[in-house]
Parts: sequence; structure tokens; C-alpha cells
Amino acid sequence: MAAARLCLSLFLCLLRLPRDAFAAGPAAAGPGAGRGPGDGMNVLFIIVDDLRPVLGCYGDKLVKSPNIDQLASQSMVFSNAYAQQALCAPSRVSFLTGRRPDTTRLYDFYSYWRVHAGNYSTMPQYFKENGYVTLSVGKVFHPGVSSNYSDDYPYSWSIPPFHPSAEKHENDKTCRGKDGKLHANLVCPVNVTEMPGGTLPDIQSTEEAIHLLNVMKTTRQKFFLAVGYHKPHIPLRYPQEFLKLYPLENITLAPDPWVPKKLPSVAYNPWMDIRQRDDVEALNVSFPYGPLPDDFQRRIRQSYYAAVSYLDVQVGLLLSALDDAGLSNNTIVVFTADHGWSLGEHGEWAKYSNFDVATRVPLMFYVPRMTTSPVSQGARVFPYLDPFSHTGGSSPQGQSKKVVELVSLFPTLAELAGLQVPPACPKMSVGVVLCTEGRSIAHYLNISEGEVERGKEGCDGSERCFNEEPVALSQYPRPADAPQWNSDKPRLMDIRIMGYSMRAIDYRYTLWVQYDPSNFSADFRNVHAGELYMMDNDPNQDYNVYNNTSHGWLFKKIIDLLKH
Repeated sequence: MAAARLCLSLFLCLLRLPRDAFAAGPAAAGPGAGRGPGDGMNVLFIIVDDLRPVLGCYGDKLVKSPNIDQLASQSMVFSNAYAQQALCAPSRVSFLTGRRPDTTRLYDFYSYWRVHAGNYSTMPQYFKENGYVTLSVGKVFHPGVSSNYSDDYPYSWSIPPFHPSAEKHENDKTCRGKDGKLHANLVCPVNVTEMPGGTLPDIQSTEEAIHLLNVMKTTRQKFFLAVGYHKPHIPLRYPQEFLKLYPLENITLAPDPWVPKKLPSVAYNPWMDIRQRDDVEALNVSFPYGPLPDDFQRRIRQSYYAAVSYLDVQVGLLLSALDDAGLSNNTIVVFTADHGWSLGEHGEWAKYSNFDVATRVPLMFYVPRMTTSPVSQGARVFPYLDPFSHTGGSSPQGQSKKVVELVSLFPTLAELAGLQVPPACPKMSVGVVLCTEGRSIAHYLNISEGEVERGKEGCDGSERCFNEEPVALSQYPRPADAPQWNSDKPRLMDIRIMGYSMRAIDYRYTLWVQYDPSNFSADFRNVHAGELYMMDNDPNQDYNVYNNTSHGWLFKKIIDLLKH
């Protein structure tokens, strides 16, 4: 931490040089740059690990998330936002580069896109080249090979990224069991004072992010600050007092805790990382479909909710510090997650699938003077709210049901900040440094929900309407047709099947096709299995109607989308 702060101090000293001493790189916005609603504003980009939209602002009646709900009350909230792959590294590299996993060629954790795919620019890199100080705190890129063991520094960041020292203890035996001994459990409420260093990673990340905000308020430089929170990623390790918010008798099972009868075996994820935790291993659950005991399912769901409230406190402290620094009126705030997490639906846990519970994420944009009215000098936009005492909820300032994708974050933030929007990628973009496979959704922030819904009512069900409707594409690899030990996280050379999934407002269509990792090619002439769920009468995606529904037009559409 001391080294990172020294780097920042030295860097800020250099900022006192004349402005032209920091001429932006080749991707900088020139005379043709756009003028966005947040032109000249800072960016605070909050990324959460494994967070499905169990938040009050998304209609969840049980969760206590007053600070995130308060952010939503000043934001445009997207209720149908989807990740491109339900795995940390591929999802993060995808939305940070604006390219899909088939372009980054990352489906696991073990390659760096600049070496193995193409020297693609990233969102923070683009902001950096346009005069921003770019800062990373916590888990932004997935650490390790997939970000060159450096979180893509120095390309993406102005100073070396900050990682909390407590992070290295995440998988240690720090969970005290009923036997009084320490275990590496899945369910892990803790006494923070007993943890190594007397803290937890997300607490440290909040402290560092607040420190950086206070430093940046003294400079005249625009900043792009990305803050990545670990929870509710497993292990579900959080301060034990948050359990008080969720009495076990109030916790229900998933509405569909069974494996659907017509679910193709290739679509099922056997949640191996859950099985390997000490408390789950002790249950001796059969592989791959054996259900967890009902009481333990409730304990997992209880701890997931508790971890979300712990996260909410961190977000509340961070946003309150943005107020304290006087930056709330000139900072765009984006809040999202890398993917969701199954909580027993379809007899599944964790991510590793194409279902909504694994791919759907919260997504909201706070843009001063665009999503909310101007605030008088000194007024607080984000006062801290204590989840233990706060009552009542907050409704989103605006809400869109349009289907959107995380791959669209890069062009959207560029447009909102007044930068030139990166061009759309050509069909073959391996040699193109700067382009995006997502589309800016900034224009949706100007549309009332009523106007959005009226636009959908004008669709007559024709092929033209199906072609124009917004959809999200996700994908997931498998090593075999039947669940096996590496089905959740196959390495690249073990992939034999790729599941491509298309989500529209009223259906989810998935094809599991033959895949050759040696040349990164999918063979749609060899379909192993298919899934089709109609959302109007099957919102939980339990009843697969692929084999008894005509869907030739869907096959054509997903092929066309993947080609272009």
C-alpha cells in the first residue's frame, strides 16, 4: 500500500508540468470528439464479483441494500443486462476491451489477449490516452495470466493497481466451525478482529479508494477510478453481524430447486468449486446431480444475502466519500457485476452456465444533470445509509427493460464522457487496435420507460421485428456432453462444445455446438443440444421447448449475429 501511494505521489508531482507535457496517445479524442452529457467529468466504475440483481432497486423484498438502492434512485437502471460469459476473467476482459470472448479468445484464465488474440485497447487505456488519470483498486481485471500478472499495467493504468493485502487469505482456513476449529468453508461469517491483519479485502479496497478520491480532489486532472469488490464471490466470508439481517427462518429455497427434466446434460454445471469447500465436502453429496440438504441450501442463500449487505456498506462508504470530496456533481458513477450466481435454481450453484441467474447482472449509470437534477453546492447526493437501521426503499430514477450487454460498456462510457466513441469492429478485427463489438446504450438514458415500452408495442411479430429487437449474446464452453470434473472451468484445449445463447426480452435460445480449440472454430452443422425458454410463461427457464417448437428463424438469427 505504501509503495502504491508513493507511486501516486510521484505521478501527481509530474501532473504539475504544463498540460501539453502529457499529450495523449494515438487513440486520443481529436477535433471530431463527441460532446457527451458528462463531458469533462470523472468516472467511478464499480465492479462487483458474482453479483446477481438481488437488490432492493431490482424488486428483491428480502435484501437490505439501501446504499446501492440510493445510487439507483439517482441513476438509469437497466433491468435486462447480461454478461458475455459467466466466468470472471473472460467476462472482465470482454467488457474492458469491448470485444466478445470469441475475439479475445479467452474462455478460461490462462491466456493474455494482447499476446494470444490481438493488441486490443481497453476502456481504461482509452481514457488514459485521452488525458485521464486511471486508477485500479481491488479486483478489476482478473489477476494472473489473463491480465499479464499486472492487471494490464502500464497500458491501462497510470500507476500500479492496488490489491488488498488481505486478499491472499481468501481461501485460507479462517472459518470457525462448530467444532471450534478453523476450516476453508463455503459459508463463512467471521469476527473481523480475528482475521489476519484484523480486516477483510473489501474493507481495504474501500479505504484505498477513498484515499485516492481525496488525493484526486486536490488535482485538476480528470480521473477514471475502477473499484472491484470481491463479495459475494465465494467463500462467503463477511463480518458475522450481517447474519442478524437475515434470520434463517425467513430464508426460502429457490423457486425451482430441481434439475429440469428436459435440460440437456451438457447445459448442467456440477458446481465443483462449491463441492471442494470443507463444509460442503462433509455433506458427501453425490456427483453430479445430488442435491444439497434443504437446510444447507438455506444457509448458502442466507450468507449470500448477508454478503450483499456487507458489500452495500462498502459501496455506501465509497459514495459518501465522493460527496465528502465534493465530486458527486462532476463524476459519472457506473455500478455493475461481472456475471450472476445461481442460488439453487435448476439444482445448480455458482455461475458456469447460460441461464439468466448466471448471466444477468445489475447495471446502472449515474450521470449528473442527466439522470438527476443539479444539486446545490454542498448538498449531499449519497449520504451513508446504515442497513441495520435504515427503513424504506428507493425507486430507480429511471428504468429500462431494454436488453443490453456488458460488452457495450466501453462505447457507452466513452460517449457519456464526451470522448469519441470507438468505431464498430469490422468482421475481421484481430489486427484492429481500437474498435468495439458493443453498441453504445447512452441514448437509452434519455428515454423514459414509457417510451421504451411503446416502442416494443409497435412490433407486429414479423421477421423484421425479430431482426431489429435488441438481444444479448452469451456463451459457455464444455469439455463433454455429460457433466464431469472440469465441466465448469475447462481449459482451452479441453473445450469440445460451445454453448451460444441469445437472450431477447421474451425468450432465451441456446445452441450447444461442436467446437475446435485448435483453430477457435464452432461448427453449427453439428448441434449437440438446444434450449428454448419462452419468458412470458416460463420466467425461471425451467421448461425447455426446443424439441417441440419451430425455431428455424432463431437459428438463422443467432448465426447472423455471430457472423457480424
